[in-house]
Amino acid sequence: MTDDELADIEAKLLAKRAELQEMEREFSAQADPVELDQAKVGRLSRMDAMQGQQMAMEATRRRRQQLLQIEAAHLRMDTAEYGRCQECDEDIDVRRLQIDPACLLCIACAQKRD
Repeated sequence: MTDDELADIEAKLLAKRAELQEMEREFSAQADPVELDQAKVGRLSRMDAMQGQQMAMEATRRRRQQLLQIEAAHLRMDTAEYGRCQECDEDIDVRRLQIDPACLLCIACAQKRD
């Protein structure tokens, strides 16, 4: 992998991290507890709100997981392990890394897992 390709991939990682952090700030209030006051909100509205809350919590969990994967990719870049398959230790194709900069497996190992 060339230095330009690595710089391009790192820029994508940083942009994705910034996007996820911004989404985290925007949607953090959606996971707040649902108020149970029946005088203010009917039962069905409360159920809708609770479903929305659960969906927001799951979306938050997925964003945090993606952030962890991005941080792990940065650590691998610092230790020169980036771009190596975690299973077979072969190089991961640069095109695959450009699509998913945080991927851990080459195509062959990823297909074996599926």
